[in-house]
Amino acid sequence: MNEKVKQVLAGIVDTFKSGKIPDAVALANFPVPNIPSTKWSFMNRTIMFLSGSIDARGFRQWKEADRWVKKGSKAIHILVPCFKKIKDEDTGDEADVLYYFKASPVFRYEDTDGKELDYQQIELPELPLRERAEDWGIEVKAIPGNYKFRGYYSQDKSLIALATPEEKTFFHELAHAAHGQLKGGLTAKQDPLQEIIAELSAQALCRMVGKKDKDTTGNSYQYIERYAKDIGLSAHNACLKVLKETEKVLNLILKGGQHDT
Repeated sequence: MNEKVKQVLAGIVDTFKSGKIPDAVALANFPVPNIPSTKWSFMNRTIMFLSGSIDARGFRQWKEADRWVKKGSKAIHILVPCFKKIKDEDTGDEADVLYYFKASPVFRYEDTDGKELDYQQIELPELPLRERAEDWGIEVKAIPGNYKFRGYYSQDKSLIALATPEEKTFFHELAHAAHGQLKGGLTAKQDPLQEIIAELSAQALCRMVGKKDKDTTGNSYQYIERYAKDIGLSAHNACLKVLKETEKVLNLILKGGQHDT
């Protein structure tokens, strides 16, 4: 096996030990539209997210986008299938058959400079309680998304990334951040109880401090109901189960300060 290919695969295996892989896998399910990595394989998108980026491209692709790779930047490597035409001895027909994989270098957006990209035109409004995230050393920034993917909270990067200006999405991710402080860290996957606490907190914050541009109660109910089914509860009973923990999350967000873990 090609040494570079070995390194790429070994890097993925190593991340299983760290517990970071579930977040990357979840993000890889929802590729950003209209950028080269949208057409990549699921595994290659996972490699990209594990490298800490939502957009990676080859040297020429960045040049076509009027951006250039910074001097000294190190490439990450994705796996590209190589095919060979094989002729059928009986029929004479030719078919493309997978022959081997090669490791192809690409560079993260974060390692480039130049023209701003179209998806960077997203602007976030003045979000209530944004200062709370900043007090905790958490960066809040806009990112591209799609109709399924609206944002995420990364405790490893101290980042809330938003692909929508909706307050409820920000409140949901802020609740994850507060919950992580209370627990000393979140489970490295979409745990049903964690998701229910975040969504219930978000809905409460919308009513207490949000601008309430639109009623999102129905969306929150469906979200909570989906995760409640995973633990064999109704949406109502699941909310009752996490009510005390949700109250702690809300108190930490509204009162501010740093929880001692």
